[in-house]
Amino acid sequence: MESTHSTTQPPQGTNIVWVTSEVSMSSSPKPKFVAKKTFHPFKPIRQWLNELDVCDRKMAQTLASVIPAQCPFERTVKLFGRTVLYIPPLCKLNPFYDELVGIRFRALCYLADECGEDISSYC
Repeated sequence: MESTHSTTQPPQGTNIVWVTSEVSMSSSPKPKFVAKKTFHPFKPIRQWLNELDVCDRKMAQTLASVIPAQCPFERTVKLFGRTVLYIPPLCKLNPFYDELVGIRFRALCYLADECGEDISSYC
């Protein structure tokens, strides 16, 4: 490690000293990001569901009627006007929930846009 010193005389009569030094860097820097391998067992099924194309009127009607618009498991049990038990929606526990909602939406869009059908009966 080398050091250099320099001294100058400023006008006020005080001394100022600069010190510089060289620091050697290691030849191989450590990587900042390490890629983690993750296991996604449902990824192929999710991709297949997302790539499913709704191109038939009968198929779109079936999908729109079979896939529910709201979570069918959410319940509020009341006794004498007071809530005794609340069961939260369990649809988010389904690993394919977002994909099924997307398929239903594509089916409803196909029926409304391509076929000109009134979709209010599916809502």
